[in-house]
Amino acid sequence: MSRWSPQTLERAAALIASYPEKRSATMPLLYLAMRHDGRLTREGMAQVAELTGQTPAQVLAVASFYTMYKPEVGRYLVSVCTSISCMLLGGDDVLHAVEESTGVPHGETSPDGQLSVEHVECIGACGGAPAVQVNYELVEGLTPQRAEAMVAWLMAEKPDVVVSEDLQQRFGGATSFDWAIVDRLGAVGPVPAFQPYGTVAVADEEQE
Repeated sequence: MSRWSPQTLERAAALIASYPEKRSATMPLLYLAMRHDGRLTREGMAQVAELTGQTPAQVLAVASFYTMYKPEVGRYLVSVCTSISCMLLGGDDVLHAVEESTGVPHGETSPDGQLSVEHVECIGACGGAPAVQVNYELVEGLTPQRAEAMVAWLMAEKPDVVVSEDLQQRFGGATSFDWAIVDRLGAVGPVPAFQPYGTVAVADEEQE
């Protein structure tokens, strides 16, 4: 019997139907599993295996290859780019500021389960380096001081929705290019904001 809600199973069925073979939907279904459980669990992978006609070991082989499928992750995932452009413009300093101000080192999660910190390779915002993502929502041009303020705000305010536009206005600096369209849709957890996953929402008006 499925552990997932009817709504989640409906999303899973729609995702599976968009591929010529069921197992091709493994990666998006793993995001559904994370959304359901808050992290990637053995039960979630077993559900994906059942839906795609695979063994749990086959699903684990996919999940363990990619870093975005996380068996442990906080409510807010702070990903600091330390690839070449960001590194040259202070990405390492931004990472260290986040680690020191929160007490959470790279690859770990705070004891209260609220914050995870990681350094990542290029996230496609070299022109706005140093760049950071919070639950995969981008903010560019961060300094160590702005990064510290950002994680302090996350821990104090605990926003239900994290939005790139909001982060950029509050804490960002130089951007890769002018953001011509205001986007109030954001992430509701440590999974990319994508409507078929049910991981996207509109930010509260009070955040504007």
